[in-house]
Amino acid sequence: MSIRLRQSTVEDTPAVASIWYHGWRDGHLGHVPEAVAEVRTEASFGVRAADRITDTTVAMVDGVVAGFIMVVGDEVEQVYVHSSFRGSGVATALLDEAERQVAAGGHDRCWLAVVGGNVRARRFYERQGWVDEGPFDYHAASGIVVPAQRYTKALHP
Repeated sequence: MSIRLRQSTVEDTPAVASIWYHGWRDGHLGHVPEAVAEVRTEASFGVRAADRITDTTVAMVDGVVAGFIMVVGDEVEQVYVHSSFRGSGVATALLDEAERQVAAGGHDRCWLAVVGGNVRARRFYERQGWVDEGPFDYHAASGIVVPAQRYTKALHP
């Protein structure tokens, strides 16, 4: 399988929104305050994906958007892979690219937030060399505080 990474375009928005919505529900429902789940409607992911095109890199496999990342500054804000591509190497390729982008921005360390109950994601990050620095309050874009774990990784030039 060949994975090609590229900058997202407006045409990718529906695929990114769908992957994000379904992946978010899979990893977050039952692990975040109900108020967050209430504002994270399917339509909200379409709006958010359209607003974040410039921050988004997509992974293409056989002409299909298989996953994406969103990177801002030293934060890897989003890492999502369509469920049919889990275990295929897409997530690793995307996370490697996120780290590259953070380093290219002049940072020597990157970080991300993951909800404590998302065990699958936490194990993945740990296998990729990320370190759990403990719990903190993540302020979601909706203004709601979400209890999360802060993961970091030192980057080497």
